[in-house]
Amino acid sequence: MPMYLISVEGGDGSGKGLATKVIAQVLEKEFTFSSVEVTGEPRRDHPLGRLAINSVRTKTMTPEGEAGLFAADRVDHSHGWILPLLEEGRVVVSERNIHSSLVYQGIVGGLGVDKVAHMNSAALVPDLCVWVDCDPELALNRIRTGTLRIHSEKEEYFETSSLQKEIRSGYYNLLSGELEMPTPFDMGAIIGPVLNEGSEEDFKKELRLRIRRFIHSHPIPINVQTEVVEQNLIRKLLVKSKGQTTLVGLGVEPHSGRDEWLNGKKPWQILKNSQMSHEKCLADTSSSIKPYIPQSVLAHSISSIVGTLSIIANADIGELRSAQGPVRAVSESHSHKIIRYLNDDLDWLHQHRSLLGRDTARNQLKEQFLPFGYLVLAIWPLRKVIQKWIHDNPKTHLRFCLGQIIRSDEYSVSVNNCIRRIKILGSGCPNMSAPTNPSGLVDWWQGNINP
Repeated sequence: MPMYLISVEGGDGSGKGLATKVIAQVLEKEFTFSSVEVTGEPRRDHPLGRLAINSVRTKTMTPEGEAGLFAADRVDHSHGWILPLLEEGRVVVSERNIHSSLVYQGIVGGLGVDKVAHMNSAALVPDLCVWVDCDPELALNRIRTGTLRIHSEKEEYFETSSLQKEIRSGYYNLLSGELEMPTPFDMGAIIGPVLNEGSEEDFKKELRLRIRRFIHSHPIPINVQTEVVEQNLIRKLLVKSKGQTTLVGLGVEPHSGRDEWLNGKKPWQILKNSQMSHEKCLADTSSSIKPYIPQSVLAHSISSIVGTLSIIANADIGELRSAQGPVRAVSESHSHKIIRYLNDDLDWLHQHRSLLGRDTARNQLKEQFLPFGYLVLAIWPLRKVIQKWIHDNPKTHLRFCLGQIIRSDEYSVSVNNCIRRIKILGSGCPNMSAPTNPSGLVDWWQGNINP
């Protein structure tokens, strides 16, 4: 599941706070991000944010100076707090972000959206802006009579309905497309306006529908590369797995010798043997199961689940899906099917089933299949390419696969990502150093010892 920065925008009293909570709840309950983090701008708990707030309250700065303080807070927030979280596979929901400055200082304040965008150009770009809206009189009434009044800086912004109307108009002009969104902030998606003038339940229902639609469309993240997130997650799981012990209820020891995960075999041999075992099982398996099981062990679902189980001691379905991260994500229903196949048919797993029900079953990859799990994590960036090569070259020996792929010079980024992954996982052989270049990757694949 990719990682996103989602901002919630609108005039004060429009329902941004409620929308932020609803969006975070949907993301936490229905999707498999590492975690969902909620924040807001300007930051009331940070010196830069407080400077920006005080500049509005005291009216002691020029509009440009005021905008500069908001920009400084945002850039620091982007790179000091938000980006590290995104790189860990988390999703961040921010009540207010760049679009607030574009409206308040750029349109209402008269600086112009291009100038404000330039001042904020080093900040992250929200992958999605959720625009909430309501009638200005209703919003102002919420501020004057509700709990919003406790935030004193709001008093400086919203003393008159005419100003509230000007802000609402600014959001309409900017987010409806009437004004051209300045670069680089034109890269993000916009949802809205989501009206908050009826019942609270109707407002929540519409928000849930819109956010689900966005996530299910699988847009490419703007601010981070999924491969960076994946490598960080693998590092984290490896560190965590070192402290895990036996499988509860079975007394099965954790995987040993992780530094020697090739187990004396060559990478191409591991892939070949695993595929042969899989094909034999498919030939013997009842036809009712075959439609749900992919033909190749390099298929996403099998590779993801076996790879993930290779670096976590044991897991139930929920823990397994959390450890899959954005790159290896598999749906809950399909995870159950693949786990059942791996356990009941392939016999690759130790499984302990609690009396409480199927969902609490814990799974551990058997020691002899650990090499394939590690291998598929190492070659993941080239997994589909290798799968296609096997299909297109049925009479060519598998040991030549990686060399031919690399010589095609079409997959240099994926090749380098494999090299980085092996550096994290280790070469798998104490007498073989991790490859540092494409030719070294070919030697590793073929099992040529390079001490």
